Amino acid sequence: MKAIVWTKYGPPDGLELREIEKPTLKDNEVLVRIMATTVTAGDCEMRSLKIPFLFRFPMRILMGFRKPRDIILGQELAGEVDSVGKDVKLFKRGDQVFATTGLGFGAYAEYKCLPEHPKMGVLANKPVNMTYEEAAAVPTGGLEALHFLRRGNIQKGQKVLIIGAGGSIGTFAVQLARYFGAEVTGVDSAGKLDVLRSIGASHVIDYTQEDFTKRAETYDVIFDVMGKGSFSGTVGCLKQNGRYLLGNPGPAQIIRGRLTSMEKGKKVIFGAANQKSEDLIFIKELIETGKIKSVIDRCYPLEQIAEAHRYVDSGQKKGNVVVTVARSLDG
Repeated sequence: MKAIVWTKYGPPDGLELREIEKPTLKDNEVLVRIMATTVTAGDCEMRSLKIPFLFRFPMRILMGFRKPRDIILGQELAGEVDSVGKDVKLFKRGDQVFATTGLGFGAYAEYKCLPEHPKMGVLANKPVNMTYEEAAAVPTGGLEALHFLRRGNIQKGQKVLIIGAGGSIGTFAVQLARYFGAEVTGVDSAGKLDVLRSIGASHVIDYTQEDFTKRAETYDVIFDVMGKGSFSGTVGCLKQNGRYLLGNPGPAQIIRGRLTSMEKGKKVIFGAANQKSEDLIFIKELIETGKIKSVIDRCYPLEQIAEAHRYVDSGQKKGNVVVTVARSLDG
C-alpha cells in the first residue's frame, strides 16, 4: 500500500511517499480503507519538533533520537471498513467510519488497523450527511473543543471568547458554544473572520489590529485554543468565577494557572481530552441534525501532503486542511 513515511525531524520534505506492506488484521480490529485524512497544526508541530522544550527529549526517546523510526503520521481519518477480525461485533465490512488514532498515528496511508474499542483514539460510524473529506476533519478538533467547553460548564446566555477561533479546534468550539446557548466572540486574523461569522460568531476581533484585553468587555468563559494569549491579560478579562480554558499550555502557564485557581476566584482549566466513543457519537448526531459542520479550507491528494504541511505551517488555514487518499487508491 501507499503511505507517507516520516523520515526526519524538521521541514515537510522529510515526508516521503513509499510502498509498504498492508497491515495485518488482529482478531479485535477492523481494517479501514482510508479515503481521507487531515493535516493539523499538531501534526506539523510533531514533524518539526516545535513543541515545548521539556517535551522534546522524551519525544525523541519515543519516536527516535536522531530521526523518527519510519513512523506514519496522521491522527484522524474517514474511510470504509475493508475487513473485520473474528471478535469484532460493532462493525462489518462496508461500514463507513471516521476515527482519531491519537498518538497511534498512522492515518497518512491507504489502510489502517484500528481496535474495535481503542485505548488511544475513537472509532465510530461516520455522519451520513458528510463526505469522507468532511468527516475526516471532525474527530480531533471536535473532541478537543467538546472536552474544553464541557469543562467550562457554559450556561445559556453567557459570553464566551475563543482565541484562535479560526482553526480546526476553534471552528468547532464556536459552533458548540453557540449550541450550548452562548454569545460567542471569535478572535483570529482578518482572513478568518468571515468564516467565524458564517458559523455563528456574534462578534469577531482581528488580533493583528486590536488587543481584546484592552476592551472593557468581560467574559464568563475564555477558551485559548493554542495557549498563545497573554495569561494575565486574559485572566483580567474574566468575570468573577469565570473559567479560562487553556489549550496547549506551557509549564509556566500551568504553574500560574494553578495559583490563579487557588487565589483569584477564577478557574484556569487545562488538560487534553480523554477521547470517548460516546462523545464522537454525540458530535455525529449534532452534525446529522445540522447543528455543526466541519470547515474545510483546502484539499490535497496524498502525493502532495508535504505541500499541505507547508500550508498549515504558514498559519493561514481556515478550519481544516484535508488530504484525499482515495485518489491514490484509484489511480
